[in-house]
Amino acid sequence: MRFSQVDVFTDELMYGNPVAVVHDADGLTDEQMAAFARWTNLSETTFLLSPSDPGADYRLRIFTTRGELPFAGHPTLGSARAWLAAGGSAARPGELVQECAAGLVRVRDDGRRLAFAAPPLRRGGPVDEADVDQVTEALGISRTDVVDARWADNGPGWVALLLADADAVLAVEPRGFGDIDKVGVVGPHAAGGDADFEVRAFFPPGEDPVTGSLNAAIGQWLIGCGRAPESYVAAQGTLLGRRGRVHVDRIGDDIWVGGDTVVGVTGTVAL
Repeated sequence: MRFSQVDVFTDELMYGNPVAVVHDADGLTDEQMAAFARWTNLSETTFLLSPSDPGADYRLRIFTTRGELPFAGHPTLGSARAWLAAGGSAARPGELVQECAAGLVRVRDDGRRLAFAAPPLRRGGPVDEADVDQVTEALGISRTDVVDARWADNGPGWVALLLADADAVLAVEPRGFGDIDKVGVVGPHAAGGDADFEVRAFFPPGEDPVTGSLNAAIGQWLIGCGRAPESYVAAQGTLLGRRGRVHVDRIGDDIWVGGDTVVGVTGTVAL
């Protein structure tokens, strides 16, 4: 089977978040997909399949080393880039439609970057104080460090905390994970830099380099409540030696999450 590995949210290979992509994977079983995802040992491995919905260009299944996800952001963009690079042609010029367990996801192609329309939140709104206390304890920060907290679950199950500034985000040193084990933190940068916000994403067993789903939910939250402008850039992966840049834009009623993508590996895989 054709195989690709794509670096996402970067314009230079090795500075974003990689995703492994298996093409034409209709013949694989669930067990084969899960086993291969464990073997790649990346945060996500995806499988491109024929669509079952007539409105979709392709169907995507997304696996972590622990199980399947209904949706994830950087695998969506990386898989779309791999599909296009392999000769895929969208039914609608400038827009791909991805079918996944979360439904149909639109992916915009402006000739430079890909961007996906943020899916509806499965759970949003304020976080209970007891849950905030649990999360802050796990992150090793004080409750007074948290400006606001919101559920940001569009599939993976994120809780997002807004901190005072980017320096506070970069200073977080997690102690472990509790019952809520997928936590994002965000804080504003000072004006004048190449990024408006700093984002970090924590989940077992550690920290994700650059996270599309979390940034999508954070964008819906911060733009929706007026804490962020309608277009901004988030930096992520700074402490991991990455230079992730996530472009977030509100266009009409949609929040679009985009970034550069680099195809780093192409070949075949024997499955």
